[in-house]
Amino acid sequence: MGEQIVRVECYAGYRGDERPIRLHFGGCDLEVVSVEDRWNSPGATFFRVVVDGGDHYVLRHEDAQDVWCLTAFRAAQRPTYKD
Repeated sequence: MGEQIVRVECYAGYRGDERPIRLHFGGCDLEVVSVEDRWNSPGATFFRVVVDGGDHYVLRHEDAQDVWCLTAFRAAQRPTYKD
């Protein structure tokens, strides 16, 4: 999967936009239920989040451009049903 630019709503605390709370892309609005990890690299901040439904996303925020990219995705394991 190539990177995709996404629109992200953030919780804005005393340090500005601190963490993602909602993702908007592909006609979908996804609520972030938890931030599992956060790390920095030169010029960017990464977040590994879980959205409602259990899917996992890795988001990168390019600080200078104020752009969010979806860099990785892992679907939640869904139960399989056998007849």
